[in-house]
Amino acid sequence: MTARDTVNQSFVTLWNAFKAAVGRLDKSLSPKDTFARLQKHEFTFSDSIYIFHAILAAFWLSFIPSLILKFLIPIAFAIMLLIPLTCQFFLPAIPVFTWILTFFASTFIPNEWRPNISVVLLPTLESVLFGANISDILTRFTHPVLDIIAWMPYGVGHFSIPFFVAAFLWFFRAKEALHFWSSAFGYMMLVGVIIQIIFPCAAPWYELIYGLTPANYGMKGSPGGLIRIDHMFHGSGYTISFSNAPVIFGAFPSLHAGGATMEALVVSHFFPQTTRFAWLYAGVLYWATMYLTHHYLIDVVVVGACLATVTFYLFLPDNLKGPGAVAGPGELTSYGQRSKYDIYDLEAPRRTAAGDVMADAAADFDLSESSARFRR
Repeated sequence: MTARDTVNQSFVTLWNAFKAAVGRLDKSLSPKDTFARLQKHEFTFSDSIYIFHAILAAFWLSFIPSLILKFLIPIAFAIMLLIPLTCQFFLPAIPVFTWILTFFASTFIPNEWRPNISVVLLPTLESVLFGANISDILTRFTHPVLDIIAWMPYGVGHFSIPFFVAAFLWFFRAKEALHFWSSAFGYMMLVGVIIQIIFPCAAPWYELIYGLTPANYGMKGSPGGLIRIDHMFHGSGYTISFSNAPVIFGAFPSLHAGGATMEALVVSHFFPQTTRFAWLYAGVLYWATMYLTHHYLIDVVVVGACLATVTFYLFLPDNLKGPGAVAGPGELTSYGQRSKYDIYDLEAPRRTAAGDVMADAAADFDLSESSARFRR
């Protein structure tokens, strides 16, 4: 089989998996169905987490000066939750949306409420723990090729990879895996950004520009090494976005490193054949955070990566461990439920070689049946 045939087969597999995933969706647009399910739902203590999200959302919305946004955001989100089709995506993603709201609304916190900015602590801790300022060493030699290598995971992958992880989990794994991804990733990022707000720390780019002079909230942010990417492409996108970022002094912890670690943990857990590539990506991003002068090593490894690891294992349910990690849609058994193969006394299909993970997963899906439902 040629490389072209392999690529074509991969795209066909993805398309079939997408059609199967769409076929499994509840396509109802009636809020009555949502209210009916809500009436049948047996509430537990764990459901109280939504009260926490509502209170936190109200807190951050109170800082937004625009009266229109104060009402538009909750109304729009409530509509998405009432419609069964959109509720399937928005309800599990509540932790992610809470993190996004926290991140962007934090820019409106009054300066008198904000804590003092630490400029000296991180470089001091780095020198004490590692014997040198590692981030400073990594920035002494730069090259356009290294800039591109650092930019791809830091400036592109960080914002796009989470969507690809979610898509592949939706296509090829049980829906519980996608719900776990939303919770683990969302809460990890939420905790991280709250730490950044409560304990603001200056990044290496600040030390390069201002030295160790005290920082204040009136200062603009900096794209750090990403300014070379702006110059390379004759643009100013990173300069504008980082200069006006909601959290300027958010070096500690590194949520770029935290996000990459969580992605590597999730991808290697649910798709074991990709483990080496997932951790290679994470390792390159660790280096990129320091090479581009956005983080110290202590932000990356000691806090960012550790926060992601703790969150991953804290949220990982028992039914997604072992064989449950590679169970396809409809195959996961939990709480006394039987799989479709057990119900009809059929032998579950065997998985093929490690390299055929996409074709293997798609073969387990009853694609023809799901596609027929989709066409109807």
